[in-house]
Amino acid sequence: MTPVRCVVDTNVAITASGRNDAASAKCAAASARALQRVMSRGHVFIDAAGAILAEYRRSIDLSGQPHPGSAFLKWLLNHQYGETHVTRVVLTPKAGNQEDFQELPPAPPGVHYDLSDRMFLAVAAAHREHPAILQSMDSKWWGWQGALADIEVSIHFLCPKEIEQKYKDKMGP
Repeated sequence: MTPVRCVVDTNVAITASGRNDAASAKCAAASARALQRVMSRGHVFIDAAGAILAEYRRSIDLSGQPHPGSAFLKWLLNHQYGETHVTRVVLTPKAGNQEDFQELPPAPPGVHYDLSDRMFLAVAAAHREHPAILQSMDSKWWGWQGALADIEVSIHFLCPKEIEQKYKDKMGP
């Protein structure tokens, strides 16, 4: 069951909107259902400074034909300051690097945090609930799930069979 209190990685909205060529129609549908479930009875965790919202805005097209990703972004923009549906987590940027955060524990062995992933990881690590991060098709996370669990960050894969195969194809068995 998809957690309804969560951090949502950008690729979930992209995949839900059918804009991820690596994802099947089944994965796109699972991603769209997850976003709908979050919007109808869930709660999203974002950073207070707005980096996650800025990432969504760069990646999700709000013009043209509505799609699940744009519906999610509009919902989030409408609810971003209401504590019922959204928690804004304060993150402290590290000196000299606005894309790295004091609240993010050092990367466990074998894990290399991409700059674009750090804000999602930091929000999940910083909040006392340690909300799960929803993930559709970013395969590196598959190989990191055990190491991230060690720092109290959990990943919920919406397309586990596809992402596992994608990871194996990239990294080997």
